[in-house]
Amino acid sequence: MTVNRRAAVCGKPIAHSLSPVIHAAGFAATGLLDWVYTAIECAEAELSDLVAGLGPEWAGLSLTMPLKEAALTVAAEVSPVAAATGAANTLVRRDDGSWFADNTDVPGMVRVLRDAGLAGAPSITVLGGGGTARAAMAAAAALGAAQVTVVTRRPEARDELAPAAAALGVTIAGVDWAEAPATFAADAVVSTVPKGAADGLALQVAWRPGTVLFDAIYDPWPTPLASAAAANGVRVVSGLDLLLAQALGQFELFTGVSPAPEAAMREALAAAAAVR
Repeated sequence: MTVNRRAAVCGKPIAHSLSPVIHAAGFAATGLLDWVYTAIECAEAELSDLVAGLGPEWAGLSLTMPLKEAALTVAAEVSPVAAATGAANTLVRRDDGSWFADNTDVPGMVRVLRDAGLAGAPSITVLGGGGTARAAMAAAAALGAAQVTVVTRRPEARDELAPAAAALGVTIAGVDWAEAPATFAADAVVSTVPKGAADGLALQVAWRPGTVLFDAIYDPWPTPLASAAAANGVRVVSGLDLLLAQALGQFELFTGVSPAPEAAMREALAAAAAVR
């Protein structure tokens, strides 16, 4: 088969990524039989050279850690949401050969939280202060929240989020990690910390019926925090939900096919995750 169009997910490490499974299922479902989607291991310092060396058959790149900030430096144009959050998870090749940086994590988070029942101007707690936390703040702003409670181990991490908060039009209510259990009365709690970091909270939280826990991890799953939430009747969504939601947006940007074939992509992701 002659390959006419290409896309890939880039990051380091990258072998664990399920993105190729999701996008390949999308290509098959929409009859894009001349498209392929692969995984490329790429460190932050290598991204510029990688992008510069891609031929015209390349439609786009999905970006994971540690490339989301570096993506902004290789793009000729940056979407407002990527600029506000200081991070992009998507590079799309334009007709003139230049690259456009976007962030589909944010609309993906919005969709996941809305599907979980969040509405109105919800109260939202974010655990963590990294790039995913900035996306969570952007999602909170899109949902109508004027203030976001941010819980971090280092107060300086909250200070580092201040420019993104200002660009997004939200204020930060900073809370130290020792006080984290008290912040779980929010309408939604979004955990963006690395695996293991929030495990200790599982037995400390007095869970409130109606709260949504969005734990952005999907490997290993379920986390102790997610298990405790589910045991207390709290609605739980995972990083797999976000992985699919952000991939739908990327698929549409790469291919121009809209809407993306969600059912086929969801089924492929579920099957791959079940055998990990």
